[in-house]
Amino acid sequence: MSKGGFMKDAVILFAITLVAGACLGGVYEVTKAPIAAANMAAKEEAFRVVLPDAASFEADDYTEMMAKANEEIAGLSYGNVTVDEAATGLDASGSPIGYVVTTTSKDGYGGNITVSVGIMADGTVSGIEFLTISETAGLGMNAAQPEWKGQYAGKNVDEFSVTKNGASADNEINAISGATITSNAVTGAVNGAVYFVKNCLAQ
Repeated sequence: MSKGGFMKDAVILFAITLVAGACLGGVYEVTKAPIAAANMAAKEEAFRVVLPDAASFEADDYTEMMAKANEEIAGLSYGNVTVDEAATGLDASGSPIGYVVTTTSKDGYGGNITVSVGIMADGTVSGIEFLTISETAGLGMNAAQPEWKGQYAGKNVDEFSVTKNGASADNEINAISGATITSNAVTGAVNGAVYFVKNCLAQ
């Protein structure tokens, strides 16, 4: 192939790449807003599940508080857990009644586990809902069953712990049979949310 022919092919290839890149960029711009809206809708649905008494939610900027909390949580026994975001639950008159805190544990058997935790103003956990969980079917995925995740609801404790011997106190959570890693990861994530509310938001 002559030098001129090579240059021509290179220019054509460059032009194709440029057009393809522009097309992909255009597709991203078109789909970005709908994807964000769908993610927000899924998140709000989870918020309403875990804090059903709230009429609306206010996404306050807790960036500095979360950074401080994550430093402190790293030194506790919750595992590799981070507080990702928080929203205040408001009643119909606009008064705060509690919080929804989203946390992630990187200690799941199948990857990250992200959970939204509803916590009333007095520190009582009102419920949990998974935003991300990819554990083993029939084992770790049983964490998403209402009977198991419902163990946290209605309890006001500073910290939950997993037990294999049958829960006998409010702070004890029955381990999922054959999935202790998942049980500990979820419980660590819930503990991170409880810690954030009781030690950062309720000051």
